[in-house]
Amino acid sequence: MPAAAADAVADNVPCTPALDVGGPVREELAKLVVNLFMVPGAKGPRQVVFAGTESGVGCSWMCAHAGEVLASQTNKSVCVVDCNLRTPGLHQQFAIDNHFGLADALLQSNPAYHYVRQLSRKNLWLLSCGSTTENWSDKVASEGLRLRLEELRAQFDYVLMDVASINTCSDGLILGGLSDGVVLILKANSTRRETAQKALQQLKAANIPVLGAVLNQRTFPIPDRIYDWL
Repeated sequence: MPAAAADAVADNVPCTPALDVGGPVREELAKLVVNLFMVPGAKGPRQVVFAGTESGVGCSWMCAHAGEVLASQTNKSVCVVDCNLRTPGLHQQFAIDNHFGLADALLQSNPAYHYVRQLSRKNLWLLSCGSTTENWSDKVASEGLRLRLEELRAQFDYVLMDVASINTCSDGLILGGLSDGVVLILKANSTRRETAQKALQQLKAANIPVLGAVLNQRTFPIPDRIYDWL
């Protein structure tokens, strides 16, 4: 992120407390972050969509915590973005208000850094959904959103996007096509095999890279034998 932009954000927005997670859960989150973004000798993805197979699988939790852990392991800039304009919830993970953000940025012309907030670390920011979610489907498919995502890619080293579930609407497919790939979130002992298969088929049919699948409430990448089963 440009130094001037970072200074502007730091001057205007107080930091929020770090997400409270530790022990084995944080260790598994760290493994996920390394496998996604820090593979030695490989050029990893920079702009990633986190999408649930269905509602209620904890996608916002996973996106928020992955962003916090990533920021803790690198000095590069990380921005988590609430692209779920239908039912936003990423701001709740950080216990802050959703009074401005992406939806406002789509209606105004100020630079993106005017809408982001610095969080628990100097290199971690949040772009929440914003003040309005009216006509959310039109906004997701708009040229304005594509341009804003390009702006975020240029300003931040990593952009992690929380989107509506795959079985709810086409947002995950649209935003997945504008990103480096999708991390699919499933819920342990809850997500049905057919639901996971359908989500994978939709992503593959749209030629969207599936970077990995995560069983929430166990917080580790699905082993190969289970991924093959899907």
